[in-house]
Amino acid sequence: MSKGTLHKVLFIGPMGAGKTTAIACISDTPPITTEAANSDAAQSVKATTTVAMDYGTIELDTDIVHLYGIPGQPRFRFMWPILARGALGCIVLIDETREDPLQDLDDYLQAFAELIRQQAFVVGIVKTDKSGAALEKYANYFASVGMFPPIFEADVREKADVLMMLEILLINQEIKE
Repeated sequence: MSKGTLHKVLFIGPMGAGKTTAIACISDTPPITTEAANSDAAQSVKATTTVAMDYGTIELDTDIVHLYGIPGQPRFRFMWPILARGALGCIVLIDETREDPLQDLDDYLQAFAELIRQQAFVVGIVKTDKSGAALEKYANYFASVGMFPPIFEADVREKADVLMMLEILLINQEIKE
C-alpha cells in the first residue's frame, strides 16, 4: 500500500453476515447506509437490510481506506460488479448459523471470482463461539479448491476483530503487488 493514497476494500457476504456492522465498527466517519425494511424474511429475520451499499472510511497512517459493503441479497447482484470495480481486495463474511454456510461461501467466491483472483481477500466466519472449531471446516473447504486465504472467526461488533481482518488483507495485498 503506497502512502498517502486512497484505497477501496469491499465487504461481501450474505444478508445478515454483518457487513454493515463491521463497517460501522471501524469507520472513522459516520457510515452511510442504505437500510430499508427487510422484505425477504426467507433470507434473514433481521428487521432491515442493505439495498444499495454501505460506505465508511478509515485512516491508516496517511492512507485513507474506503470501506464498501455490498447488499447481500441475490436480487441486488447486479450491483456487485459496480461496487467491486477498483477494489484492492475484499473481506468475505460468512454467517456460520445459516442453513448452508459453505454454499454461501462458494456462491460469493464465484460471484467475485475475478476480484478474488486478482486481489487479496480474507474470510471472516461470524456468529461462532470463537473456539476455533469452525476454522477446520473452512480450511478443508479452501484446501479442496486449491485456495489458502487467511480465515478468522470474528465478531464484527469487535473493532479489534474487524481491524485484524482489514490489516491482514492490506498486508496480503502488498505482498501480491
